[in-house]
Amino acid sequence: MAAKEFIVAIELGSSKITGIAGKKSMDGSIQVLAVVREDATSCIRKGVVFNIDKTSICLTNIIKRLKTMLKSEISRVYVGMGGQSIRSIRNTIVKTLPEDSVVTQDIINELMDNNRSMQYPDLEILDAATQEYKVGTQLLTEPVGVQCNKLEGNFLNILCRKAFFRNLNKCFENANITIAELYLAPIALAHSVLTEVEKRTGSLLVDLGADTTTVSVYYKNILRHLAVIPLGSNNITKDLATELQVEEKDAETMKLNYAQAFTDTNEIEEDKKYRIDDERSVAQQKFVDIVEGRVNEIIQNVWYQVPSEYKNKLMGGIVLTGGGSNMKKIKEAFTNITEVGKIRIANTVTQNVTSTDKDVNAHNGMMNTALGLLAKGDLNCAGQPITKTDLFGEQAAATPATDAGKTFRNPGETKPGQVLTAKEKEAIEEDRRRKLEEERRKAELEDERRQQREREDEGKSFFDKIRKQGKDFFSKLISEETTDDDTK
Repeated sequence: MAAKEFIVAIELGSSKITGIAGKKSMDGSIQVLAVVREDATSCIRKGVVFNIDKTSICLTNIIKRLKTMLKSEISRVYVGMGGQSIRSIRNTIVKTLPEDSVVTQDIINELMDNNRSMQYPDLEILDAATQEYKVGTQLLTEPVGVQCNKLEGNFLNILCRKAFFRNLNKCFENANITIAELYLAPIALAHSVLTEVEKRTGSLLVDLGADTTTVSVYYKNILRHLAVIPLGSNNITKDLATELQVEEKDAETMKLNYAQAFTDTNEIEEDKKYRIDDERSVAQQKFVDIVEGRVNEIIQNVWYQVPSEYKNKLMGGIVLTGGGSNMKKIKEAFTNITEVGKIRIANTVTQNVTSTDKDVNAHNGMMNTALGLLAKGDLNCAGQPITKTDLFGEQAAATPATDAGKTFRNPGETKPGQVLTAKEKEAIEEDRRRKLEEERRKAELEDERRQQREREDEGKSFFDKIRKQGKDFFSKLISEETTDDDTK
C-alpha cells in the first residue's frame, strides 16, 4: 500500500549520497520507511559536487528507488549541504541612532539586512547566525525596547563558494527534483545530536567523516563557529596504503582490525607485528606511528578551529559523531590533545527512531546527519500513489514536480540553518528589482507632475503679472484723469 504522508531528505556525503524517507510523530519520534544509497566517489569530493551530470544521475536513481519502495510519487525533498567549502566569518554592523532612541524590530531588521548584503569575493552567504547585540557595554540577545544612541550587531556569516552552491542547485534542477528546504547539514546534525544543556553550557561538536571533519562550537544556544577540515578517516587509510605499499581496500581492512586512535606506550610490544600479506608484516610500533600521526593531525586541526575565548567555556564538553567516532580509543586521543575530560560519542540522534534498516539500527553515527535532516522536515513530500504500468510492467514516468504554489521565503523568514535555494534567491532578487523599478517609475511620475505644476505655476504667474500690470496701468490712468478733473 502506498504511503500517503512522509518526509524525504537527501544527504550529499563525500563517499555516498543517502536518501531517507520517514514519518514524524507529534512527540518528535521518527519512523524510517525507506533508506537508499548511491556511491558518490566519482562525482562528489570532500562533500562538494564536482561532476554535475553524474551527481544528477545519482539523485535520479535515489528518487526512483525511493518511489518504488514507498509506492508513491515524491513531490519535494529536504536537502543538506556541507563539505569543505563551508566556512564561517564574524561580522559587525554598527548603527548610530538619534539621541534617546528606542531600539525597534525595524532597526534590528535593518542591521540584519545590512549584514546579509555584505559582499565576499567568490563566496555566497548561506546563513547568518546572530551572536548578540552590543548596547553600550552590555551584550544582549534581545535589544528591542532598549534606549540607546548606538547599536552594534555581531553576526556569524556562514559562507561557501558560489560555484559550489550553483552546482548543487543545478544537480537538483537537472534531476527535476523540487527542493522543499535546503539546510546546512552541520546545523541540522547539531539540532538532532546535541542536547539543550550542551548547546547552552558550551560544547564542541566534531563530525568525523570519511574525507572531511566538521567542527561546530555552541555556547548559550548560539552557533559561535563553524569550519570544515579537509581531512577524515580515509586519510588514515591512504597513509597506511602508502607506507605499507598495499591497496587501499587492504589498508582499510588493517585499519578496522588493528588501528586505535591512542595507544599507551605500555601497550606496545617490541616483537609484536601485524600481518600485511602472506609474505610481509609490520611492527606494531610503526603501525601505531602511522595511525596516530594522522589522527593527532586531525585532532590538532579541530582544536585549532575552536576560538580562544570559548576553549575554557566548553562545560558541555566535546561530542564526537560520524564514522570516525567508532575508532577505538578516540575519546582518549581527544583528551590527550585537548585536555578536555568530558567527551561523549553520539552514536545516534536524540530523537526516538524506529527502523528496519541495518545501517540506521547500527547506531554508529554514520546516519546521524540524514536523520537530522529528516527531523527538520515539516512538509509532506508525498505525491500521488504509483498505480500506472506500461505494457512491460514498468512504472509509468513520474509527473515532474514543480514550484507551483510554493512560497519563496526572505532571509529573515528562514529557520536556523536553513539556506535559501537558488530559485528563492532569484525570486527575491526579481522582487527587489521589481520594487526598485516601481520606485523609479513613481519617482519619474512624481518628477513629471512636479515639472507640470512648475510650468502651470509659471504660466499662472505670467498671467497674474500681466493682469497686475494691466490693473496698475488702468489704476494709474484713472488716477491721472481724476487729478486732471480736480485741477480744472
